[in-house]
Amino acid sequence: MMEKVETIKKQKSITEMLSNKKAKYIIGTILLSGMGIALPRVFHMLAGNSAGATFLPMHIAVLIAAFTFGAISGSVVAGSSIVFSYLLTGMPSLARLPYMLMELLLYAILVSLFNKKFNAYVSLIATIVLGRILYAGVLFVAIHGMGLPTYGISVIESIKVGLPGIAIQLICVPFVAKVMKERLDLKND
Repeated sequence: MMEKVETIKKQKSITEMLSNKKAKYIIGTILLSGMGIALPRVFHMLAGNSAGATFLPMHIAVLIAAFTFGAISGSVVAGSSIVFSYLLTGMPSLARLPYMLMELLLYAILVSLFNKKFNAYVSLIATIVLGRILYAGVLFVAIHGMGLPTYGISVIESIKVGLPGIAIQLICVPFVAKVMKERLDLKND
């Protein structure tokens, strides 16, 4: 009988812990980091090596994290996804890694800032536009100010190639983030 009571207490304790906002934040961030590593692999297997640049799968996890949990979560997902993806798969290339990290960090910060004032779609569109402009500035400073090589990175070309990914972001990200916030009961956070 006492064992049953102890088991019930432990189950209740675990349930209470998992309903805690901080636990939701940590678990959600970890799961979205995993998604940021797995999704590019899936796209590469289905559509080849150029799928990352075309469908922008890593962006999806970062944007969902930033919409759902905020800038810090989005930044953690960006950093962990890029580093672990590189360590596990060699992608993105080491030369491209810092540039992509800067891009994803910009997206995480911008979308969480815009989302405080605007609805999800306006926030996402503003992030995509301003994020690309700021990313162009980062590239300009890195290449012309610091003399770093370009590694073939072009903002204009990445926009052209990434249009399918941008469309996926606009269709899926606000919806998924909204559902997550509702299911995790984070509406008022």
